[in-house]
Amino acid sequence: MASSVPSLRTLSKLAVGGARLLLGGGQTVLGGTPATCPANSQLSCHNTTVVADLCCFNAPGGQLLQTQFWDTDPATGPDNSWTIHGLWPDHCDGTFDANCDSTRAYTNISAIISSFGKTDLLTYMQTYWKDYQGNDETFWEHEWGKHGTCISTLDPDCYTDHKPTEEVVDFFQKTVDLFKALPSYEWLSAAGIVPSTSATYTTQAIQNALAKNRPGVTVTLGCSSGALNEIWYHYDVRGSVQTGTFVPANPDGTKSTCAATGIKYLPKNGGGGGGTPTTTGSTPTGTSAPGTPFSGKGYLNVNVNGAKKGCIISGGTWYTTGTCATFTAAASGSGFSLTSSKGKCGVVSGALSCGSGVTATAFTAVNGQLAAGGNAAWSADAVASGSTQETVYAGTGHASTVNIVWQSV
Repeated sequence: MASSVPSLRTLSKLAVGGARLLLGGGQTVLGGTPATCPANSQLSCHNTTVVADLCCFNAPGGQLLQTQFWDTDPATGPDNSWTIHGLWPDHCDGTFDANCDSTRAYTNISAIISSFGKTDLLTYMQTYWKDYQGNDETFWEHEWGKHGTCISTLDPDCYTDHKPTEEVVDFFQKTVDLFKALPSYEWLSAAGIVPSTSATYTTQAIQNALAKNRPGVTVTLGCSSGALNEIWYHYDVRGSVQTGTFVPANPDGTKSTCAATGIKYLPKNGGGGGGTPTTTGSTPTGTSAPGTPFSGKGYLNVNVNGAKKGCIISGGTWYTTGTCATFTAAASGSGFSLTSSKGKCGVVSGALSCGSGVTATAFTAVNGQLAAGGNAAWSADAVASGSTQETVYAGTGHASTVNIVWQSV
């Protein structure tokens, strides 16, 4: 039920689902930060008295949902992790507002996050908050504009010395923090519920596996064509979204779309059968050995001194933790072209890059290694570590020399 609403800071209305009067006004916020809310703030969706400050009480969207995807076609994100869908403020009866402030429907989320120095947050989002079509930025813009602008405690008036767009960073940071505390893949695996092309599971078994970590409450399960593809974790909040306490809650309505039995949980990589999950991001599991000639689909693994150390991701940069991008190699002249979900790949200003505006380079293979201009040597300013991305340059003009090899998938 999308609707436009006035500034939630000044909202005065009767909450949907009960006679609970929510009045704007009141508190002075100190210190140039979000409101410091009292420890005994009322729990959203549970108040029985008038709430005089919507900077410390989420309304009318009093139930917050941290929603997660499991995308397999196309496979999105690490093979051993769910990905982020969003953080949604529902009314306490399952309805919701959407797109509440068109003046804050920003279209430069990456730039906003970077401007506040949150590069670690952005890097994490680039791995775990993925759009299945590869349009991450557009996806983030949608989630902020549709849902973030409807969270009352993120209203700019809830900040002293408000810096434009700082509430955007708070929205994405809180969503990521919640997601990190909800490792769905690990929780399901611990109960023997693992991706498989043949096994099926029951709704009760899935709910039981997740309830071991959130006793007393259930979640919303989403299925498509009989396969599990979404989990929604519900919370009521004591205080603000920025600094308050998220209390696990039952769903605010009947929303699950999975059958009671016969639920598929398909693997992202096309395999399956119940292997033990890894604990540090996605490790390529293709059946062809590194160095196989470049054709079809595969990963671009990076070797340092002959040992594999990470891989190339969709924009053309290198890191060592997380999911490796799938590239498509196709014959082109006497060599081949490469494309990723970002677009064509080429050498731009000396650096490997993939994107919609990149002119494709005709690469070749030299001793099973990726070569540009007949040279299979590449280099970077430093050896990649964790999720810190390093630009990879053609030739040996930078501090660390590497080679790039193919692994078919």
